[in-house]
Amino acid sequence: MNRSSLSGLDALLQRPSCGALSDPLREALLAAWRQPGTDTQPRLPWPVLADTLDALALLSADEAVIAAALLFDLPGLRARLAELPLGNATAAVRGLLDGQDAADQVWALHAGREAGRNSEGLRRLLLSIVHDLRVVPVLLARQLACMRAADRSPEEQRRALAQLTRDIHAPLANRLGIWQLKWELEDLAFRFLEPDTYRHIAREVDETRLARERYVEAVKRRLSAALGEHGIRAEVSGRPKHIYSIWRKMQKKKLAFEQLYDLRAVRVMVDDVAACYAALGVVHALWTPIPSEFDDYIARPKANDYRSLHTAVIGPEGRTVEVQIRTHEMHAQAELGVAAHWKYKEGGKGAEKAFDRKITWMRQLLEQAQDAANPEDLAGALDAELIEDRVYALSPKGEVMDLPAGATPLDFAYHVHTMVGHRCRGAKVNGRIVPLTYRLRSGDRVEIMTARDADPRRDWLLPANGFLASNRSREKVRTWFHKLDRARNVQAGRELLDRELKRLGLQQADLMLAARRFHADSVDDLYIQVALGDTGPSQVSRALLEAEKEKHQPAAAAPPLPRPTARREGIGRSDFTVQGVGNLLVQLARCCQPVAGEPITGYLTRTRGVTVHRADCPALARLSAAHPERALPVEWGRAGAGYEVDVMVRAMDRRWLLKDITNLIAQEDAYVLNINSDPLRDSGRMQLRLRLKVSDYGQLSTLLGKLDALPGVDEARRMG
Repeated sequence: MNRSSLSGLDALLQRPSCGALSDPLREALLAAWRQPGTDTQPRLPWPVLADTLDALALLSADEAVIAAALLFDLPGLRARLAELPLGNATAAVRGLLDGQDAADQVWALHAGREAGRNSEGLRRLLLSIVHDLRVVPVLLARQLACMRAADRSPEEQRRALAQLTRDIHAPLANRLGIWQLKWELEDLAFRFLEPDTYRHIAREVDETRLARERYVEAVKRRLSAALGEHGIRAEVSGRPKHIYSIWRKMQKKKLAFEQLYDLRAVRVMVDDVAACYAALGVVHALWTPIPSEFDDYIARPKANDYRSLHTAVIGPEGRTVEVQIRTHEMHAQAELGVAAHWKYKEGGKGAEKAFDRKITWMRQLLEQAQDAANPEDLAGALDAELIEDRVYALSPKGEVMDLPAGATPLDFAYHVHTMVGHRCRGAKVNGRIVPLTYRLRSGDRVEIMTARDADPRRDWLLPANGFLASNRSREKVRTWFHKLDRARNVQAGRELLDRELKRLGLQQADLMLAARRFHADSVDDLYIQVALGDTGPSQVSRALLEAEKEKHQPAAAAPPLPRPTARREGIGRSDFTVQGVGNLLVQLARCCQPVAGEPITGYLTRTRGVTVHRADCPALARLSAAHPERALPVEWGRAGAGYEVDVMVRAMDRRWLLKDITNLIAQEDAYVLNINSDPLRDSGRMQLRLRLKVSDYGQLSTLLGKLDALPGVDEARRMG
C-alpha cells in the first residue's frame, strides 16, 4: 500500500471542509482505505481534491454532498459504498455519484462537438440534477478546483478545460444563481483563453485600485452615516468587480476602461424588503440618481431568482457610483444560489417555490427531449438555455418569460404553451401590433393573438425567415409536422422545393443528386426533410448547383493549359478564368445571365469574344450543338463588382409595394439597375421586371426568398 496516500486521506479528513462528516463515517472511510486490495489512487491530485471539498464547504454542503464528492474521486472507497455507515443518506449519495458519472460522459465528448455530445449521458445528467440539485455544486466545485490548478497542465489541456468551463460550467452556475463560484470560473476561463486581454485589464484595475478604494471608502462612510440618521440598520461594503465582467461590459457597451462607472460600487445589506426601499430613498436623497440605470429586481426577479435593487448616482466629486441594495437573505441567495436552499430551509413555501423555479427549465428540456424526433437536439437545446445573453419579456399579467437572445413573439407564444404557439396568428408588443419576426427586448410586454384551431406554418422552421430563435420552439413545430402522415409531408416538401427551384430556374435539375448529398434514400425522403425543416430549400438548390458544377468540370487527367484572365466593364480581372484563351474580351451572356457560384461554360463568338453562359442555358446548348469546338471551359474567379440578373416579381397592386421591394433589396446590399412595371389587366395585380446587381448566387437565393415573403407578393423568381 502507498503510505503517502493513506496519510493524504487522513489529512484530508481532518480538514474543516470535512466537518459535515460524522465520526463513524470518518472511521469507516479510513478502515476501508486500509483494507488489502483497495485502490488507493485518487482520480485528482490530493490538493485539487482538498480544494473541491473546501469550495463545497463554503456552499454549506451537507454530509451526503461531501461524501459523494470524496467517493467520486476515490474509486477504491466508492467500491465499498455499501459498507459505509451512511444510513438514509446512502440513496442520496448514489444519486449524486450517478450525476457525476453522467457529467463525465458528456464533458468527455465536449471537445468533439461536431459529433454531438452523448445524448443519453446528457439525459441522465439532467434527470440526476432534477432529482437532486446538489449534483450541480459538486460539479462546479470540482471544475473550479481543476481550473485553479490548471497552470501546471499543458497548454492544450488547459485551454480545453477553460473552454468547457466557459461553455458549460460558468453559464450553469449563472442559470442556478451560484455567483460565488460563477465569477471565479469566468475569470479563470478568461485568463487561459485570452491571456493578453486578461493581463491588460488586470493591469488597468491594479493601477487604479488605490484611488478607487479610497473613493469607495469615502462613499461608504457618508452613506453609512446617512442610513444611521434615518434609523436604518445596514451593512455597507465595497462591491468587487471581476475581470471577465469588466471585459464583457466594455465589449457590450463599446466603452473604454476609463468610461466604466460601476468600478466604483457599493453594496448595502439590510434586514428586510421594506428597509431596501427605505435605503433606496436615502441614497437618492443623498445623491442625484441616473434614471436609466435603475433596476428593481425585487419586484421583478431575474430568471435565476436573483433579487436586489440596482441604482447609479452622481456621487462625490461628480463621479458615478453604482449602489446595490438587498437583504441578507437575498445576498445569500445571490452568492450561493441553489446551495442556499439547504442553508435557508426555514424560508418556507416561498423559498420552496424559488427553488423549484430554478429547475423548471431542466424539466422542460427533458419533456422536450421525450417528444423530439431527434434525441441529439437535446444538446443544442441545453446550449441555448445556457446562453447568458437572454431576454426577459412580460405577459399581460406581468409574468416574466425567460427567452434566448433574438427571441420573437412566436418564441414567446411557444414558451407560454405549445398549443398557444401552434394557434398563434399575431402579436402585440407594448400595445402595438408587430410582425412575428419582431426581435423582443427585455421589459417588452407581449400579448399573443390566437386562432381557434392549431395550424403552425412550415416556413416557421426556416432559419432565414427569422420566425423562431429558440431551438425548443423549433422542435415543437417540427414535432407537430412529424405527426402528420407521410403523403402530406411529401406534398408539402415538394411544394416548398418547387417554389425555390422555379425562382432560380432549376426545375429540370436531377433531385437525386441533392438527395444523396443530404443522405436521403429517395427524392420523397428529401421532400420530407424539406417539409420538416431539417433541410432548407436554399440548401438543396445550392447542392444542385454544386453538383452541376462538378459535372461540368474538366477531367482531372487533362494536361494543364494556359490560364490567362480576361475582363469587361464592371467585372474584375480575376472574375473569370478561361482555359486556352488569352487576350480576348469576356462578357456575360444576356440570355441566361449567370451569377457567381453557378456552373458556367464559355462560348467563343466570331466578333464579341467569349460569352459566359450558365451550363444549362438552352441557347448555349443550341450553339454548342452546331459548333462544339467553340465551347470553352470557364471557371469563376474572385467575386468582383457584382453580376447583373433579371428578376420578375408578380404581386397585388398595393400602396408602398415598390417602396417595400426596394427597401428590402437595399437591406440585402444588392443594387437596382432598372425597373419596369406592367399592370396585369383586370386582376388588380402588377408585374415588375427588375435588373439587379448581386454579389453571388447565395445573395440572389436569399433575396428571392425574402421578396417572395413580402405581403401581397405571389411570386418572385429569376428570369431567363
